[in-house]
Amino acid sequence: MNMTGAQSMVRCLEEEDVSHIFGYPGATICPFYEALYHSESIRHILVRQEQNAAHMASGYARITGKAGVCVVTSGPGATNLITGIATAYMDSIPLIAITGQVQSYLLGRDIFQEVDITGAVSPFIKHTYLIKKAEDIPRVFKEAFHIATTGRPGPVLIDVPIDMQEAEIDFSYPTEVNIRGYKPTVNGNLKQLKKVVETIGTAERPLICVGGGAFCAKAQEQVRRFCEETRIPMVTTMMGLGVLPTAHPLNIGMIGSFGHKTANMALSQTDLLILVGARVGDRAITAPEKISSHSKTIHIDIDPAEIGKNVSPTVPLVGDLRVVLESLLAEHPSSNCTQWSEYLQKEADAEKHTMPDPRPSTIQPKRLMAEIGRQVSADACVVADVGQNQIWAAKYLPMQEGRFLTTGGLGTMGYALPAAIGVKIAQPERQTVVVCGDGAFQMTNNELSTLVEQGCDVKIVLLNNRTLGMVCELQRIANRHKFGVALPDTPDFGKLADAFGVKSRRISQDEDMAAAVAEMLAYDGPYLLECIVSEAENSKVNM
Repeated sequence: MNMTGAQSMVRCLEEEDVSHIFGYPGATICPFYEALYHSESIRHILVRQEQNAAHMASGYARITGKAGVCVVTSGPGATNLITGIATAYMDSIPLIAITGQVQSYLLGRDIFQEVDITGAVSPFIKHTYLIKKAEDIPRVFKEAFHIATTGRPGPVLIDVPIDMQEAEIDFSYPTEVNIRGYKPTVNGNLKQLKKVVETIGTAERPLICVGGGAFCAKAQEQVRRFCEETRIPMVTTMMGLGVLPTAHPLNIGMIGSFGHKTANMALSQTDLLILVGARVGDRAITAPEKISSHSKTIHIDIDPAEIGKNVSPTVPLVGDLRVVLESLLAEHPSSNCTQWSEYLQKEADAEKHTMPDPRPSTIQPKRLMAEIGRQVSADACVVADVGQNQIWAAKYLPMQEGRFLTTGGLGTMGYALPAAIGVKIAQPERQTVVVCGDGAFQMTNNELSTLVEQGCDVKIVLLNNRTLGMVCELQRIANRHKFGVALPDTPDFGKLADAFGVKSRRISQDEDMAAAVAEMLAYDGPYLLECIVSEAENSKVNM
């Protein structure tokens, strides 16, 4: 079937059952947009800045389990996308980024809006393609979706010169993918599986540590069964939050420099740490060598490069987490840690229910997060931004059967609002709540326009302390000068919301929280709840 390269790109996306694409047009991607106009199955979401196209695609991907797709033009369009690509890469999110490019015969001449985007993103992307022959487009797209969604998921970029989009090809979409050198391990080694079962059986204080890999592998149910059948207590990294409900007796809490006291205590006392889809970065385990010195370690991950990178494992096990856990459960592993588990449950329960006193004229963050957790629906999706607001939400907002999304790897401020739009585009009926600070919100609040245009009923909880709170806190802890962190009491966020057609309310008293949260969640449409928080509030204090 003869068609243009641009038409074939659209057909490839249709063959991959892509229903939504987030983008911003420009000259070098115009042929693709013309072809996309004629698609009856793909809906285009116009963003207000290219970085947010990647963040929306990220939110879409994380809530659906499918690859999110974003498209931009060459030059500044492509470079604006870089932060979103790096964010997805650090958090192992499947993404297909399509960029327009100048004519292939002009590459390397520094013409208008030319940039080597495949070279620019190479350190933080799973794979890149530069289309040099239009007839390669079907194969490249098939491979790109396969690479993005298999093994350890991640972003793949396809750079398409405009003349490749305009060229005629005989279109045929491949039915299979066979990439030399890319064969991710799925099934765990049987010998290693037996070792895992044996090691669990001899431990007195075992501890399961779950990371974001549980969601990448769609293995939440297997993790829950593994915990419950072995009765081993569980802690999570920030990216693993929501695998078990917060109130689950085996859920001890979040580890790390900003984690729960009981969870970190459990990490320091365990004699067997079972790492499940966690890469144990510095925020999760600040001194991994100490763990290795006093504890045996089982590390289960699909990416062999992660095993042994930060913690030396006693028993390494490479494979797809869902498949590996099913295999482990078939071996009926058992532990003898009842006393240890009950001790941790008691300590964790006391920590969860300790509540600070109300503040006289500002909102107390832990009390606010607890109130939101009480009122949101059981399957709500909470999207937290970066900074103090992220830590408060991660530690204190109880999750039930929903999802907690944030950027744990790159820590990209401004992520939450566009990611939440991606979630809502994918699942319009799912209650979606953004938690962000005044600094992060001002980085991407232009997407309120997209929010309203697309009819996304997203609720935004804005914690306003008129400062870059996390940096200010770090300066305070280190006895440094408070410098470069103060934000003026502008804009008026209520008026800003009104300008976009978003309903809003501002509160500064704890006594108003319950009614304000109820009003926000009951409102039919997007809503901004501005909560005045004291600059003196800390994120690193266990309350």
